[in-house]
Amino acid sequence: MIDRERGWLARTTRYALRFRYVVVAFWLAVLLAGAVASLHLRPLLANGFGVPHTDSQIAGRILTQHFGDRSDGEYLVVFTDNRPVSPAVRDQVQAALERAVRTVPSAHAGPVEAAGRFLLYAAVDSRLDLAQAKDESAQLGRALSPPAGVRSYVSGQAAIQRDLDPVFSSDLHRGEFEIALPAALVVLLLVLGVSAVVTLPLIFAATTIAGTLGLVFAIAHVTVLSTYVTNLVELIGLALAIDYSLLVVSRFREELRAGDDIAEAVVRTMATAGRSVVFSGATVTLGLALLLFIPVPFVRSLGIGGLLIPIVSVAAATTLLPALLLLYGRRGTARLSFARRRLGSDTGRRFWPGLARTIMRRPLVFLATGSIFLLVAAAPALALRVTPGSADGVPQTLPAVHGFDLLRRALGAGALSPTQIVIDAGRRFGAGRPNEQAAAHRLVARLHADPEVVALRTLVDPTRRYEELVVIGRHEYGQPAALDFVRRVRIRAVPRADFPVGTRVLVGGGAAQGLDFIQRSYRAFPWLVLAVLALTYPLLLRAFRSLLLPLKAILLNLLSVAASYGMLVVFFRWGLGARAFDLYRFPQIEGWIPIFLFALLFGLSMDYEVFLVTRMREAWDEGLTNGQAVAEGLERTGRIVTAAAIIMVAAFAGFVDGRIAGLQEFGLGLAVAILVDATIIRVLLVPSLMAVLGRWNWWLPERIARLARVEASPLVRRPGRSCYRR
Repeated sequence: MIDRERGWLARTTRYALRFRYVVVAFWLAVLLAGAVASLHLRPLLANGFGVPHTDSQIAGRILTQHFGDRSDGEYLVVFTDNRPVSPAVRDQVQAALERAVRTVPSAHAGPVEAAGRFLLYAAVDSRLDLAQAKDESAQLGRALSPPAGVRSYVSGQAAIQRDLDPVFSSDLHRGEFEIALPAALVVLLLVLGVSAVVTLPLIFAATTIAGTLGLVFAIAHVTVLSTYVTNLVELIGLALAIDYSLLVVSRFREELRAGDDIAEAVVRTMATAGRSVVFSGATVTLGLALLLFIPVPFVRSLGIGGLLIPIVSVAAATTLLPALLLLYGRRGTARLSFARRRLGSDTGRRFWPGLARTIMRRPLVFLATGSIFLLVAAAPALALRVTPGSADGVPQTLPAVHGFDLLRRALGAGALSPTQIVIDAGRRFGAGRPNEQAAAHRLVARLHADPEVVALRTLVDPTRRYEELVVIGRHEYGQPAALDFVRRVRIRAVPRADFPVGTRVLVGGGAAQGLDFIQRSYRAFPWLVLAVLALTYPLLLRAFRSLLLPLKAILLNLLSVAASYGMLVVFFRWGLGARAFDLYRFPQIEGWIPIFLFALLFGLSMDYEVFLVTRMREAWDEGLTNGQAVAEGLERTGRIVTAAAIIMVAAFAGFVDGRIAGLQEFGLGLAVAILVDATIIRVLLVPSLMAVLGRWNWWLPERIARLARVEASPLVRRPGRSCYRR
């Protein structure tokens, strides 16, 4: 029952108030420990796209065990000379490379090969995982001492990711301190006025972000987490902290104006606004929990960071926020007298109910206008195409990227991550059998005839059970041509080579891994979306005590996500505003973006829905008409929702202002969706739909109410009945 929920929150709040100094001291310790841990977090993070139990993953394991080749621990070392390379220089480069690799654990150098008159390159294999190889790439670069006039570059996936670490840190710092925090401070001053309580959301944000990063630091010692995790936690944590703080502080001020004792005002605040925060946090958590069930480690690693921040935020909101509110008290939350005259106008409060009444006089017009706008914005999503990634989506001035670019121009973009075909004969010395060799020759001939292939070399392991074909393609691993090549090899070239029974041919390497990543992720994604929708509905039913309002919220959120997908296509695939906003332009969107956008947007959009509708529900239960309840809800929470959305859009604009394509796509998708959600959906569609539905908004039959363990809400109200009446 609602009273029971409010009772639980009231008891928790009273404990937090009673032991407020202990609570504040605990969260201060969390803040300090998390801040220290975050300083040592970046070297533990790396982006890997391996997919367990796929051909590419099995091929990678065989290459590691029998060829000493771990693709994510491989380096490409590129040497350039301003004169044509002579055999003597080539021998000197080989010797210098072999000396250098001795400084890297488990590494061994391949032969130095020519890639044109002025360029040499070699592969350095190791058994290091991606995070370890990333750390060792700097040591390899320092140990290289090529002949005079020769310049060296350490490239490859690990080296590129190491060079990207400072870019991530710089972009995050600029996004937070030059965009998000100044915008947050300005909006907080406008909404809360010049008051000491303006600092509360920032304290709350710092504490929850630091606490989450501390947990991420601990988890990163057990499993590899994505480089993007830090960016996500810090900017999403800021957005949630602002949302929850604004809602709670605004309600606390209302309770204080009612003349309540400060402690009792805090308790009533948490029993109402705090309840909204708990349900909001639950929806965010539920949306992000879907990422943990995507059978791809990269997506799961993003899900871990994303899942932890709402959990920590709700824990802090139900303990730290009440303690801080009591410590701030009336004086700390009151506006300064000079600011009250300047910023205390109630124009904004008159705007929202007036807007609601205007919309509800012509609800069908506003409903049709808003719906058409969203459908037009969502239509380009039909042209959405996804890619596992691209080295073109990072700054090209980085040394590792520049070295790769030199090699790409000489050999082809596939040199960074070649396709590796493993032929498993099934027994020792099986690769030397005549029928096995004949089939391998047929496969090699077909590969040479493929227009995608630039170069090919063959390796055999010491047991002669496994043979490896290293294929360098013309296109980078994430581009459609490279993915199509992997499909051709798997579907046509391998079956037509007619290998003997018992022989297994596995296609691995970067493009194959990327293809497996996309196929495995999007095979599971639709089913997990349905699961999240099915689980969210009863949660919202309990929060709103309505059959129709949760369905409305889900449908509108899906429209918001679709509009976000459409804008990704418009800005990044079609290039609208690419030059004006300095955005990358690609024919495809990185594969993790649509999945993570859905998971996060579904939860964040529900923040606004829960804040608005629970306040409308409260007004309806106090006896107001449907129109009055909608106006009351907008009056009390409209400014808060708008302010929180502005801050959130500014926070995600920090991603768009960065230099990484994936984060630009992610930030723009989030910013567009939040902007649409807080304007078109909450301002136009929610009130117009609620006007059309009328009293059906609040309908919850007795039987379903008993199942949900909440109070029923019949169509015909019982006189004098109000579950919220004080």
